[in-house]
Amino acid sequence: MALQCGIVGLPNVGKSTLFNALTNGKALAANYPFATKDPNVGIITVPDVRLDKLTDMVQPQRTVPTTVEIVDIAGLIKGASKGEGLGNQFLANIREVDAIVHVVRCFDDDNVVHVDGSVNPVRDKEIIDLELSFKDLETVEKRIDKTARAAKAGNKEELKALEVLTKVKAHLETGRVVRELLADLDDDGRYLVTKDLTLLTAKPVLYVCNVDEAAIETGNAHTAAFRQAVAAENAEVIHICAGIEAQIAEMESAEERVEFLEMMGLSEPGVNRLIRSAYKLLNLITYFTVGEKEVRAWTVRNGAKAPEAAGVIHSDFEKGFIRAEVIKYNDFVTLGSEAKVKEAGKMAVEGKEYMVIDGDLMHFRFNV
Repeated sequence: MALQCGIVGLPNVGKSTLFNALTNGKALAANYPFATKDPNVGIITVPDVRLDKLTDMVQPQRTVPTTVEIVDIAGLIKGASKGEGLGNQFLANIREVDAIVHVVRCFDDDNVVHVDGSVNPVRDKEIIDLELSFKDLETVEKRIDKTARAAKAGNKEELKALEVLTKVKAHLETGRVVRELLADLDDDGRYLVTKDLTLLTAKPVLYVCNVDEAAIETGNAHTAAFRQAVAAENAEVIHICAGIEAQIAEMESAEERVEFLEMMGLSEPGVNRLIRSAYKLLNLITYFTVGEKEVRAWTVRNGAKAPEAAGVIHSDFEKGFIRAEVIKYNDFVTLGSEAKVKEAGKMAVEGKEYMVIDGDLMHFRFNV
């Protein structure tokens, strides 16, 4: 499941540094705008202590974690919706991702140039939201023109779509983002704006406040102002020091990383929290397959039924689905093996309507 999160923000807020820390990649992190001209793509594993525990118990030949793709997208500036800077490229790249990781600068450093001359994360966020809203408004207005002509012929579907588009247009004209409106739309309306039109401001967002070392745990005046500004969005906001994360990523051994984290008073790298938050943002859950050859984590959307989960492994599994044998993670860990779970009567046999629960251990029976 090639799901992507795009890292966005103004130039020089720490996007590429954070990308490097996430992927241990080699994106250019330079102190001038547009250091990243082409989107760098990295595949990152999703940290999961359950997978580690299953591996320790089963001792398989290999362990395969689940992954998410991270895309480092060129910085945006005022006028991007009209093609300023690398605006057209930025907007094209962001349209392709499933969710947005929006990095805002919340640290003061005279040695790092800010494209607008001062540090103000609330203003920076508003610049990007405004540019994306301008582009969305342009997209919606074009569709309204097309839909209105079809609606005049009395097509009920087009009439309904026109009603939704008119509502979205009015919302965008107030300077607000479409994701705030999604809860007020029905399934067809949400599909129109998120899948059909792929409106930029309809995408789910995770805000990452890039702070200095002193503000990792408590935040600072910049993060406090930012949290207040986004409170109405009900969005998740996390603090990360991209510079520290970059240092951790460059360390050769796990022992060295652990010692460094302890010295910094951190329980884990901040990028672990970011990855888990991004995974949650995409409304994903994990199920596992467990055997002597392989212990593997699989990604499936929250709310998926058993045949869809089977299809993640192979399309034939979904087409010929018969049943799923399901073990709860806690039962497996408590009892110690699949055989003991069966002896205790804790393995369930589920049909096509079974909704997968995060952490399920699953084995599929199918016929093709």
